[in-house]
Amino acid sequence: MSFTDQEILETVRMIELETLDIRTTTLGISLFDCADPDLESSAEKVYTKVVHHARDLVSVADSIAADYGVPIVNKRIAVTPIAMIAAACGSGDLVPFARAMDAAAKEVGVDFIGGFSAYVQKGFTWADEGLFESIAPALAETDHVCASVGLATSRSGINMDAVARFSEVILDTAGRTAAEGGLGCAKLVCFSNAVEDNPFVAGAHIGPGEGETVLSVGVSGPGVVRSALARLGPEADLLAVAETIKRTAFKVTRMGELVGREAARRLGTTFGIVDVSLAPTPAVGDSVAEILELIGLDRTGAPGTTLAVAMLTDAVKKGGAMASSSVGGLSGAFIPVSEDQGMIDAVQAGALSLAKLEAMTAVCSVGLDMIAVPGDTPAATLTGIIADELAIGMINHKTTAVRVIPVPGKGPGETVEWGGLLGTAIVQDPGRFSCEVLHRRGGRVPAPIHSLRN
Repeated sequence: MSFTDQEILETVRMIELETLDIRTTTLGISLFDCADPDLESSAEKVYTKVVHHARDLVSVADSIAADYGVPIVNKRIAVTPIAMIAAACGSGDLVPFARAMDAAAKEVGVDFIGGFSAYVQKGFTWADEGLFESIAPALAETDHVCASVGLATSRSGINMDAVARFSEVILDTAGRTAAEGGLGCAKLVCFSNAVEDNPFVAGAHIGPGEGETVLSVGVSGPGVVRSALARLGPEADLLAVAETIKRTAFKVTRMGELVGREAARRLGTTFGIVDVSLAPTPAVGDSVAEILELIGLDRTGAPGTTLAVAMLTDAVKKGGAMASSSVGGLSGAFIPVSEDQGMIDAVQAGALSLAKLEAMTAVCSVGLDMIAVPGDTPAATLTGIIADELAIGMINHKTTAVRVIPVPGKGPGETVEWGGLLGTAIVQDPGRFSCEVLHRRGGRVPAPIHSLRN
């Protein structure tokens, strides 16, 4: 991969002035050979294998950051969904696996380890049952473990029994971490059409189709896109706007693949994918909401917002696909409300509601992300919020997710401070009307007719 002098200078400017960074280098590790009839032996194998393969991840990422002058913000691990490994031991308590994962993460110095996960879009195995029962205590007592579950796919429909159970898991997790504002739920997400090469937490895990180990990167560049559109000015038409975003995403992706391939080489593993996602932070100038407003909105949430998100997401994907044949993960535009200062400002101004956020998720690259709701929100209401989002993913053959956080003791309009990349959340009002009967019905929503593509 060669770079021109102009490209190198442009990249330096992006890093120095426009908050461009590698958001994460994520090492995927297969754990299938860690399955064992004895629970403690299996957990010990998990710890040993993760430490063995990831022991140099942080030092390699730091050395690449120093050599290339590119900030690498997070170093993460993604493992095989634990429910698949735990099936061999037949235990209903899978918290020992979470402890082993957390201990390994601490030993090698990474920020997070994802993969305390299960796929239950059509039903539960005994191991899946155990994982659901273990999520809340596991997240309450660990620091680095992230959990995720697949509840729906376009081929299978939506497992509403699992959705209802997941709502109870969310409330249990929030209650166990009430002293931190329900923060355990920030490490917990559910999916429709979960992807198996996602390097971003909380949904990071490595699917059964991946290799023994694989190194993937997540690249973030909201500040770069914002600066490019600011230079373009308000007189350019929307075609020029889309082209500017696409060209910017192309440059960001090339840098991401360069770093990813070099990291894989130094670690002695294979390179996986570049996830080109505009993942914001609370830092000034690093906001997806500000990009939408430069496209032409008074405030994110105004009429036209869904169009702006659709165009932004599509242009990012096109630019990434032009730059690399290894674009994967969730690539597009993230809208995590508490992690984006522009989104926070829009909620405070009354421009951005939960309903508008749901509409935006029909065209963005993920879903309802880092949404705070009142701590006394009923499980039935959470079921409805989750099911609505999963339905968008199922019908549209896209990945959608829900990371919702009931904040104990807080009501609509109140603020909760989580700090760091998790930022500040304004508690959203989910409304006063319920879907209790829908919540109780259970069963499975069948897959749409256009799922029959064979």
